[in-house]
Amino acid sequence: MTHSIVHSGDVGLAVRVDGEAGKPWLLVSNSLGADMGMWDGQIDFLTRTHRVLRYDTRGHGGSEAPPPPYNFDMLVADMIAILDHFEVEQTDVMGLSLGGMTALGLGLDHPQRVGRMIVCDARADAPAPFVQSWDQRIAAINEGGMEAVVAGTLERWFTPSCPQEVIDKAAAMIRETSPDGYIGCAHALKELDYLKDLGKLRAPVLYVVGSDDLGAPKDAMAEMAERTPVAEFKILDGLAHVPNMEDSEAFAGAIGPWLADARGQM
Repeated sequence: MTHSIVHSGDVGLAVRVDGEAGKPWLLVSNSLGADMGMWDGQIDFLTRTHRVLRYDTRGHGGSEAPPPPYNFDMLVADMIAILDHFEVEQTDVMGLSLGGMTALGLGLDHPQRVGRMIVCDARADAPAPFVQSWDQRIAAINEGGMEAVVAGTLERWFTPSCPQEVIDKAAAMIRETSPDGYIGCAHALKELDYLKDLGKLRAPVLYVVGSDDLGAPKDAMAEMAERTPVAEFKILDGLAHVPNMEDSEAFAGAIGPWLADARGQM
């Protein structure tokens, strides 16, 4: 395990590598309001098949938070800077929510750098109610800081049966997120526009969603899978927007076969 600061332009990104050299790379990207710690429960599992390259999205965790707004071109460029730093020619990619959307951008803009993809609890478009929800959260943070969005975020992320220690860990990540970083990424989400291009994806994609996810509804993700040339779609029953934290065993069961076949064909 190694920690690094990788520069993407003038922004320093906190990066961590886990796993054995020689295994296929897996680039892992966090959701808005979280950091790379959201994947702690998966690292032992992921490193069975991969060398895991995870990082804090700009404005989150240990990464720097330049002034907003951000856009997906910036977020995808951050991924490329990390891959270039570690001389990774091609990687499998997994992202959740904002991280999954950024993964789609990487697959569309840099297909030669991507092997297989796992996109979890993510949208590919920004309908009006989605945009309005981000305007409301931006306004809440401007008025009351990150604390103003903690309770609502936890309600969206987890079901009522989620273990308290998971909720506490998530709440700490949200509170520690830079307001500039959150707002910057929220602006990127308001301009999300990948749905029309999913037919151009070359990489096989596994789409995974919690059945109770309201932010990235299963019907929206089913449409994403239908538009993707090579795709599978799995629903995790009884889970919401961040299923990997709430039930790491169920999440591993959903993605395990896909990772084990990381260099195969569907």
